[in-house]
Amino acid sequence: MIILVHMIFGAAIGSIVKTPILAVFLAFLGHYFLDLFPHIEYNIANIRNKNWRKSLSDILKVILDFLCGAATIFIFSKNQPIIYLGAFVALIPDTLTLISSVFPNKILAMHDKIHTQKIHFLRHKKIPNFWRITTQVLAVIISIFLLKYL
Repeated sequence: MIILVHMIFGAAIGSIVKTPILAVFLAFLGHYFLDLFPHIEYNIANIRNKNWRKSLSDILKVILDFLCGAATIFIFSKNQPIIYLGAFVALIPDTLTLISSVFPNKILAMHDKIHTQKIHFLRHKKIPNFWRITTQVLAVIISIFLLKYL
């Protein structure tokens, strides 16, 4: 799932749950919840293969997506610190996967295996892109509603 979706969903959790520790925990788990649904992701093969010359466009996409997520949260939320904390915590699982790609170790490899093989079990299923995009659009719409009205 793209960064924007995870950020907005984590922010929505942060806006609803008033206990900071619980909000952080649920925002973290919310990442895995969203990854259970079919979705489209970035291709990070160039980063995984440490092909830095070709990975510049991939890195720029990620940065742009992050900035769009932050801007969306800024526009639609009450801009409380817990909301931004939820957004950032929701990115931790993918950050761990990225770190594992660049700096492999046993603990990160274990997380990567669970994250990519167990949670993303629909990744290699033949599901039309229409449904993969629809799940992300619905997550964004629901999250924005929660951010704005709750």
